[in-house]
Amino acid sequence: MAGRMHRSMYGTNIALPSLDNLFSSEEERQDAKLEKVQNIPVSELYPFEGHPFQVRDDEEMDKMVDSIKQYGVMTPAIARPRPEGGYELISGHRRHHGAMRAGMETLPCIIREMDDDTAIILMVDSNCQREHILPSEKAKAYQMKIEAIKRQGARSDLTSRQLGEKLLSVGKVADGTADSERQVHRYIRLNELIPELQEMVDANKLKFNPAVEISYLTPEEQEAFYEYVDSNSCTPSLSQAQRLKKASKEGSLTDKKMELIMCAQPPSVAPREQQLVISYSKVEKYFPQGWTSEQMTHQILKLLESFHRNRHRDSR
Repeated sequence: MAGRMHRSMYGTNIALPSLDNLFSSEEERQDAKLEKVQNIPVSELYPFEGHPFQVRDDEEMDKMVDSIKQYGVMTPAIARPRPEGGYELISGHRRHHGAMRAGMETLPCIIREMDDDTAIILMVDSNCQREHILPSEKAKAYQMKIEAIKRQGARSDLTSRQLGEKLLSVGKVADGTADSERQVHRYIRLNELIPELQEMVDANKLKFNPAVEISYLTPEEQEAFYEYVDSNSCTPSLSQAQRLKKASKEGSLTDKKMELIMCAQPPSVAPREQQLVISYSKVEKYFPQGWTSEQMTHQILKLLESFHRNRHRDSR
């Protein structure tokens, strides 16, 4: 009996509180769990791998640099630790670049542990709030986010089909953005364009809606299309792009067919003028027998012109 009691008392592992827990308050323990802003050396911050958003030295960047010099970085960046050392930026790539240009040695950051897919979703959501984003940047970002959401769905418990479908939907990508599900899908289509056409969209030389239609052409057809519009300095209307897409789907988009579609001009219909209608029976008695309506109209206009001149002369 004594032996059993001895084993039960001393053979069981008992978790003892650490010294920190013994001598710290609950408030201090909760505060330790909160994320804090840390000043991280700019040399220890690295761009997010595959980051689709460009950092441009444009007028906006110049204004940011001036603001940083005067006030510092007002909004902290978000980063995560890298296995090889340093930190990977999730959001704040422009602030990081601006801080380096402004001569700052550190950047205020929130350091957060997160897996790759969570980091991708946060990176896309935080950067898509920017005012000026190129169509190709948004297209790549939305594609990255939807793939991350799909991987998250594959790792989740999908015994609930409704949950799985929700995770895999384009609607999940559209959450929190100004774009509808349909518009998100259309942006993602831009990833199917060859690089030369993507550059035309970014430069606003190829409009967004026609570009979406052109994205359904095969890469070879897109190459031929680019050569045509580049050499002829032209771009398609939406209706022309739709015809090109239809011909591609039917397998009939030859170079000749492309040229015919691109050369076709939409019919131009001038707005109709208001018409003054006087029935033939009301005026025929004032004209010689056999006069046509065109002759009558011409004579009426001459009489009106003469009447106008005489009235103008009498009013002097």
